[in-house]
Amino acid sequence: MGSARRHGIKNIKDSPTRVEAAKKTFEDMGAKVKDFYLVMGMDRYDTMFIVEAPDDETVAQASLKVSSSRNVHTDTHRAFSQDEFQKIVSRL
Repeated sequence: MGSARRHGIKNIKDSPTRVEAAKKTFEDMGAKVKDFYLVMGMDRYDTMFIVEAPDDETVAQASLKVSSSRNVHTDTHRAFSQDEFQKIVSRL
């Protein structure tokens, strides 16, 4: 277990406060946190935010800000809705 994860688990009772601070950071930068999850079975991550933003740059900036100011590591994935998926496939 890396030092960042040991530090995070040592302060686990502070996690709800850190989640709220991260949500505020996203919102202050123009993104909306739609959902938050504690996840199991993942080697690298313990939590997941579902975020909606006007563009990918907003998510990137907010993720970088959260990562730089807290004991977290981020991994960002662009998700497409079912409608978006159908449009993409229809153009093949």
